[in-house]
Amino acid sequence: MLDKKSKIYVAGHTGLLGSAIIKKLNGSGYSNIIAKSHSELDLTDRKAVDDFFKKEKPEYVFLAAGLTGGIIANRTYPADFFNVNIEIQSNVFQSALKYDIKRLIFYGSSCVYPKNALQPIKEEYLLSGQIEETSEAYAAAKISGIIACKAYNNQYKSNRFISLIPNSIYGPNDNFDLENSHVLSALIRKIHEAKINGKDKVILWGSGNPRREFIFSEDVAAASIFIMSLDEDYIKNTHYNIGTGIDYSIKELAEMISGIVGFKGNIEWEASKPDGVQRKLLDSSKFLSLGFNTAVSLEKGVQMTYDWYLNNLRNTVK
Repeated sequence: MLDKKSKIYVAGHTGLLGSAIIKKLNGSGYSNIIAKSHSELDLTDRKAVDDFFKKEKPEYVFLAAGLTGGIIANRTYPADFFNVNIEIQSNVFQSALKYDIKRLIFYGSSCVYPKNALQPIKEEYLLSGQIEETSEAYAAAKISGIIACKAYNNQYKSNRFISLIPNSIYGPNDNFDLENSHVLSALIRKIHEAKINGKDKVILWGSGNPRREFIFSEDVAAASIFIMSLDEDYIKNTHYNIGTGIDYSIKELAEMISGIVGFKGNIEWEASKPDGVQRKLLDSSKFLSLGFNTAVSLEKGVQMTYDWYLNNLRNTVK
């Protein structure tokens, strides 16, 4: 079981989720934490990963590293999204097994589910229909990771490999690059820049009608530490959805962000641009039944994210 002295490796520790995991671990008294930058450890390098696990021998692994991005990035670099994520997952999984880790958490994405799935989306809907074309390469890589967790558990008779599927994560250390960011961080930047440039309107992609469920990065981090600490008897060999159970239209999100940012102009929608799937709301009842609940409301989380963005403006704007 995970305890305060356990040796913990957080892969992707500078990113959105990884940094939140580090913050939660430190705040909860875990001190034996390993973190390596990309320049120190390239997770797509099989030998480097093997050497790292052989030397450090982590007991618990949070695999929050990977290549991710929004609609534009997914449409532009599908091969990169597929190959990089497949290589990272394969390398880390093999070394985790070889050096006998106690538990590993892999993170999927809600885009793995069929684009026309019934709402809210249950775990068993995986592979039951066609996925969204704009993210199919990334989704395929994530699906392979989910299946790999089950395969390792089945073959080696242990539920050491845990797959979590959070819905749209946001928070401090998010990517605010307009070419590669997800919707919430992109909206924060666009609306903030419209305000500081004195614009009377901001034009946003799509119709604004699709609905999305957002979960604060620190809630996902807390959920990760929670399940990492559970007795194995409570964990099933399945993937677990993690969400808040509440979704918002992109229009509602944009209006909320405008209020937090203080933008007084109009919001216009460029309906010729792609919306993606119309709704993605997860059924997280399996995970919640284990005894976990999210803590941060969307409005509070957006305020915290915007505050972080303002404090780190020089580093986040490209």
